Amino acid sequence: MNAQFNKLLTQVLVGLLYVCFVPQLNAQPDALLNDVSFEDVMSLPSYTPAATLSYGDNQFQFGKLWLPNRAHQQTPLVVLIHGGCWLNSFTLDHTDAVSSALTDEGYAVWALEYRRTGDEGGAWPGTFEDVLAGIDFASQLADYDLDVTSPAIIGHSAGGHLALLAGTRNPQASIVIGLAAIADIEKYARGDNSCQQAAPAFMGAPLAGNAELYARANPAKQDLHPNSVLMQGDIDTIVPVDQVEDIDAETVIVEGAGHFDWIHSQTEAYSLLLKQLEQAFKQ
Repeated sequence: MNAQFNKLLTQVLVGLLYVCFVPQLNAQPDALLNDVSFEDVMSLPSYTPAATLSYGDNQFQFGKLWLPNRAHQQTPLVVLIHGGCWLNSFTLDHTDAVSSALTDEGYAVWALEYRRTGDEGGAWPGTFEDVLAGIDFASQLADYDLDVTSPAIIGHSAGGHLALLAGTRNPQASIVIGLAAIADIEKYARGDNSCQQAAPAFMGAPLAGNAELYARANPAKQDLHPNSVLMQGDIDTIVPVDQVEDIDAETVIVEGAGHFDWIHSQTEAYSLLLKQLEQAFKQ
């Protein structure tokens, strides 16, 4: 009896210590933030992923698996595709904090790295092929006691472009969400900011004279997943708000939100993302 009591007491004390000394990463400030910077995102804390798994033979064909404290057979899965203008100067690591915060909400996150512009085999179509392979690999994550039958597919910025395209190949997805997504790559390639100028390098050809090539890579010209949602800030200077125009998908525009708000857990934009996920997994 004493041994059982001591074991129970130890478990209770460990639980109390965890509550007292392990901060929840998605703790909200008194007022939600707007228009945060990339540096703000990078300053956020993150957990260590439960596993890092390869979905292909290339060094960049891997993903990080993030699990909530209590995963079970009904734990919903989010496939997360990072942005960064498709360039290999931006890595998966900048989404560690948002992946961690999503686990605090009870989600498992399969965050994908992939070959990007500047990597051998990267850019179009290799980058997109990697994303498709990474999403296909998610079916093997059932061994982690997750529900992998109908994941959410989420992408930010250039990752949103890839997520919207991937949604056309994955009808089983519960929802496809483009966060500040490049939803019309043809329109985007006509712009002059540094990310817009990266679009022709990603495509391997200029827009002029290559309409058919760009059309195949353009979510705006595809039959999107029926539950596709575009979430966009109205003061985003990297992916302008006109990217959500004339797209056959539900659109959520957040006043005062900038480009990186979607991957910062203390913003109004992120709180709206959580509502979209909650609604999708209730259906």
